Amino acid sequence: MIKEPPYGEKDISGCGLSGLINKDGKRISGKDITTSIACQRDRGNGLGGGFAAYGIYPDYKDFYALHIMFDDKEFITPVEDYLREYCYIEVQETIPTIRTSVIKKHPIFIRYFCSPHRNKFNYYQGPEYEGVTQNDFMVSVVMHINFSLPGSFVVSSGKNMGAFKGVGYPEEISEFFKLEDYKAYIWTAHNRFPTNTPGWWGGAHPFTLLDWSIVHNGEISSYGINKRFIEMHGYKCTLQTDTEVVAYILDYLIRKQKMSFKAACTVLSPPFWEDIEKMPEDEKMATKALRTIYGSAMLNGPFAVLLGHSNGLIGLSDRVKLRPLVCAEKGETVYMSSEESSIIAICPEPDKVWFPHAGDPIIVDLKEGVNS
Repeated sequence: MIKEPPYGEKDISGCGLSGLINKDGKRISGKDITTSIACQRDRGNGLGGGFAAYGIYPDYKDFYALHIMFDDKEFITPVEDYLREYCYIEVQETIPTIRTSVIKKHPIFIRYFCSPHRNKFNYYQGPEYEGVTQNDFMVSVVMHINFSLPGSFVVSSGKNMGAFKGVGYPEEISEFFKLEDYKAYIWTAHNRFPTNTPGWWGGAHPFTLLDWSIVHNGEISSYGINKRFIEMHGYKCTLQTDTEVVAYILDYLIRKQKMSFKAACTVLSPPFWEDIEKMPEDEKMATKALRTIYGSAMLNGPFAVLLGHSNGLIGLSDRVKLRPLVCAEKGETVYMSSEESSIIAICPEPDKVWFPHAGDPIIVDLKEGVNS
């Protein structure tokens, strides 16, 4: 007789995702997303939880909001000296937190509302730097801090958005950062069950760059080739986890290569070759080109991801759908999650519930003019 392992010994679909977007731009309390992701507690193990929120800084919406984590006070001065040299800082302040019964020892969190320093940015406007934008400038600032300044890590760097993450269950992280005090028109949340990478404050999800944020359930088995691909284009992977490359690849494909969201999702989770052959001729040629040119950016392995950005939310699974993803809609609000139960917890009577097909992106945009 084969002895069965005890129920609950291991959840093979570990990690939980939840996200929502109100297409009218109505801002929703952090209580809702916390309630949703807390339903998936058994998908994590207390070694990582986090949130991304869009629309939380309307008074500073024209400035890049850098959330920076410091291991200790001694690491703050070198980062601030560097920021003052390369950026104009409109406001800097400690991110509000509270001591909880669970989270007692933690890094220091400071946010800086800033923009590229005029003199430094103008230096990159010569003919040899043709096309360098403020976003390019800020990406270089983020990469320098993460790669070259010890004891510090940029948690998020977008405009009118921020990421909040750390070691703990997501509801504990929410309490720690007082997320009930924030309102956002897009929220994403993550409950982590780390397997191949360490559980540490910087390694919790979401992973961000500019206004892109990624939460991920699964494993990127193509991490090695993905990392080599993206580092050829000037990005530096420093955060000891496979998910980091997804944020950088999407920034490169969408912002730098001007791809549509659908095309970028096709690069990450492309159809099988046999399915491409059945497509209409124009679609077949375009899909073959994406697979051929950007083959090193394709994600292998089981995954479901939620991609947040200033103007929308995208859900995407691998092309076999080895990780779950369910969506629902109520009025102008769309929900995406690993489990239907976590949607029902905050939207008891949705107008529509559906389960996306493997590899088919769910792309939801704000209504035109909402974020102008």
